[in-house]
Amino acid sequence: MITNRTYTVEPWCVRETALNLDLLAQSESVFALSNGHVGWRGNLDEGEPHGLPGTYLNGVYELHPLPYAEAGYGYPESGQTVINVTNGKLLRLLVDDEPFDLRYGRLRKHERILDLRRGVLERTCEWTSPAGTTVRVRATRLVSLTQRAIAAVAYEVEPVTSRTRVVIQSELVANESLPGSEGDPRRAKALKSPLEPEEHHALGPRLRLVHRTRASGLRVAVAADHVVDGPGQTSTSSESSDDVARLTITSVLEPGQRLRVHKTVAHGWSGTRSRPAMSDQVEAALAAAAHSGWDGLLADQRAYLDDFWARADVEVHGDEEIQQAVRFGLFHVLQAGARAEQRAIPAKGLTGSGYDGHAFWDTEMFVLPVLTYTEPGAVAEALRWRQDTLPAARERAAQLGLRGAAFPWRTIDGSEGSAYWPAGTAAFHVNADIAHAVVRYVAATGDTDFERDTGLELLVETARLWRSLGHHDHHGVFHIDGVTGPDEYSAVADDNTYTNLMARANLLAAADVCERHPDEASRLGVDDEESATWRDAAEAVHIPYNPEAGVHEQHAGFTRYQRWDFAGTRADQYPLMLHFPYFDLYRKQVIKQSDLVLAMYTCGNWFDATCDEDQIARNFAYYEPLTVRDSSLSACCQAVVAAQTGHLRLAYDYAAEAALMDLADLEHNTRDGLHIASLAGTWMALVAGFGGTRRTGDTLRFAPHLPEKFGRLAFRLQFRGRCLLVEIAADKATYTLLTGSPLTIRHHDSELDLNGDGPVTRAIPAPKRRPTPEQPLHRRPNAR
Repeated sequence: MITNRTYTVEPWCVRETALNLDLLAQSESVFALSNGHVGWRGNLDEGEPHGLPGTYLNGVYELHPLPYAEAGYGYPESGQTVINVTNGKLLRLLVDDEPFDLRYGRLRKHERILDLRRGVLERTCEWTSPAGTTVRVRATRLVSLTQRAIAAVAYEVEPVTSRTRVVIQSELVANESLPGSEGDPRRAKALKSPLEPEEHHALGPRLRLVHRTRASGLRVAVAADHVVDGPGQTSTSSESSDDVARLTITSVLEPGQRLRVHKTVAHGWSGTRSRPAMSDQVEAALAAAAHSGWDGLLADQRAYLDDFWARADVEVHGDEEIQQAVRFGLFHVLQAGARAEQRAIPAKGLTGSGYDGHAFWDTEMFVLPVLTYTEPGAVAEALRWRQDTLPAARERAAQLGLRGAAFPWRTIDGSEGSAYWPAGTAAFHVNADIAHAVVRYVAATGDTDFERDTGLELLVETARLWRSLGHHDHHGVFHIDGVTGPDEYSAVADDNTYTNLMARANLLAAADVCERHPDEASRLGVDDEESATWRDAAEAVHIPYNPEAGVHEQHAGFTRYQRWDFAGTRADQYPLMLHFPYFDLYRKQVIKQSDLVLAMYTCGNWFDATCDEDQIARNFAYYEPLTVRDSSLSACCQAVVAAQTGHLRLAYDYAAEAALMDLADLEHNTRDGLHIASLAGTWMALVAGFGGTRRTGDTLRFAPHLPEKFGRLAFRLQFRGRCLLVEIAADKATYTLLTGSPLTIRHHDSELDLNGDGPVTRAIPAPKRRPTPEQPLHRRPNAR
């Protein structure tokens, strides 16, 4: 449980009732608003004080050289870093000529509310200046989910005690000063003044700045329009220069009078469009937003989210913190991908600059599963972005002497952005993760047009890589050697089980899709012989197993390694990667994130076909004492398999860790942006863990079990044009087809037909009881 709450626990909002300057950067991430194209961190409207200023456009980055102590063939030459683009949030306030700065004077009240149903951030504060003047400020901010380029804020000032002269300076500001990275590799590189000015404009209430990045050559345009409502003596003036455009609003207010400003900001960028075209683009976006007006933007935002929650909500009875957290997670996952539209979904979304704004395999394996069953259109767009980056992936594969495509471990524009090749170049599993997402999306939606036009090419090129990367030994067994799986504490290993099983599924899926679309496959140069080699490799792939220990190995030989000295490792030495050399980690039995355990979830059909429940339980029990969870991706996976193997209390603790990763700042780096995959993992822990939700082909199956603390768990899924409601109690599960044609599902070992006539209820068998596995010293999850 959270003992010192930063935010109140409420089912449909995140509320901060006092301003803590020490937690400002964390709250800026929590209160960030985005639509997948535009991201506004939750900075205070007046700009200062701040933790990390942040306005992001998805896909806008700057290049920087990647330093190497020794050069090597195939090393990426340059990296990409997300940049803080032109800030349109700013509404500086002066009260009787004193800056409205909460570090001075007296802050009488300060409250912020992230409303998850309305999609807005609301703020109310009362402040007394050092000279004794008290004002009340109210602000409401949104980033539109319906108008992709638009963000807006309504700002209101009211004097409380006396006649007050008020000045609001509404600004667009480029090249803001940013804090440094402080040596943490997970934080972003701060690039000084990455934007070169091309145009500035100020006329009446209209402001505009156009810039271009120095190295990557991307053009960024931001424009703002204003509606001002104040007493008759209110006046305005505007001005602009290279990096600043400003509208100054001046008024004298009596107590009870209000000065209101509605500020609408349009954002755009392009690597090819001209400066005049970009200016026209943001001006047109402002015109469209003006047609809606502030009230229209609010109404559209609420309608969009009403529709989303009607088909995506998760209800938890028995734990208010997890109820709030799962909705908070769903909201931010939606924000990360809703309007990304053929752009990446970064690990931090657009909530901060952590990890340099890069997208990883997290997207396909953690974020896209949630969106597949709640907002499937966003999944298709994310995978089309991967298709758009195929030229870079093919070039990378050729550089490495391989066929097909080698997708990057971390990237913004599709090229590899990692300078550390054991974790970057060798992490080929990202290919299979992308293929897995393709198969999942098509199975869940039945979108055959997507499969033919996008999925086929992705599956073919990823399969070609596996066939050229792996080899058959003299016994005909297929091996994939020298790779890094999801667990980054085990690098450049042979036959990583997760990688091999995911590659197996990738190869079979590619062969199947080529059979379904032979003409399109032929145009990609696929013939029967090539697809046959994919099937041969898949059926012969080696899955390491230690018969003495009775467990599958994370990779070949892993179980013979020396165990890490957990007893000799202090609590303050985690995460291990910041205190020990990778060389030491690589040759010991210690796991950053649940690799083999993740395989048992993602490749569950293979384990179901080849193992019994006791084998899966033995695997889980073996790897639990080795897994330190130095990655935010781990807890949700462990929650899923803990629930599957009957360890419901342990699963509950892991689910809470994933859920509270950012609301409780468990890894002490929420300041750099939210952990979008862990937020998505909350849904995974509840729906796949306690809901026991799995997919076999185009059939959903459920094996639910609830922890004691939960009185009820309910969730909605989108599947092949239907909306399904699943309600789980301690001893029974109820399935209701809300919309769509009849559907057949499986509940534990029985088949159920849902025809929309009403709910179908079945009893839940008791889970098998097993001894609870241990965890490493200092790394046990907090007990609820």
